[in-house]
Amino acid sequence: MILPPVVEVPTDLKTPYDDAAPGASQRRANRGVIKVISIGMFVDPSQPVAWRGPMLHRAVEQFLTDVHFGDLDHLLLDLPPGTGDIAISVGQLLPNSGVLVVSTPQHAAVTVAERSGALAQQTDQKVTGVVENMSAMVMPDGTRMEVFGAGGGATIAASLTERLGYDVPLLGEIPLDVTVREGADRGEPAVWANPDSPAAQHLWAVAKAIDEQGRNLAGRRLGITPRG
Repeated sequence: MILPPVVEVPTDLKTPYDDAAPGASQRRANRGVIKVISIGMFVDPSQPVAWRGPMLHRAVEQFLTDVHFGDLDHLLLDLPPGTGDIAISVGQLLPNSGVLVVSTPQHAAVTVAERSGALAQQTDQKVTGVVENMSAMVMPDGTRMEVFGAGGGATIAASLTERLGYDVPLLGEIPLDVTVREGADRGEPAVWANPDSPAAQHLWAVAKAIDEQGRNLAGRRLGITPRG
């Protein structure tokens, strides 16, 4: 059994939605933790991990069976873009799981992201929504600079809605924000370090939208067996 590293969520962290909902102060006192696992924790940072399909599949399977996460509100897997072996493996190992499509606004990225969302139709998964990352940058004077174009996330959401036959919402457009990069370099999320920044506000909105969709794997039997 592998015990993942644990990051404690600050108990004094205030979200834009705490004061508007019942029990806000109690939730702030019980933020819980974030548990993280990655192949990068087991190899030298400069060492490339050059694995083919079967090895990637086995790694995902081992993380899901051997890592003791405990009771989770959400299990998030950060996958490479496209429709490669790892995406197919996740569909097989986590049936009926949700797919969150993340893309930048420009046309070249939109095409790849749309294909990854369409793959869900073949793996019995559901696309829970689309997030547009690196959207327009908010300038000091309040104007917006569309460095990578605009509308990519909305295009993907509309296309997948038509193709899959159910509503695929655009959950948010995360603006380019230097505080996100600065926080990431320090290992500190922007929503903790700069909760009032434009990007943090949009990230909170995306997190809230995902949380309100519920736990779509609760009570479902997975094709894997935990190891003691």
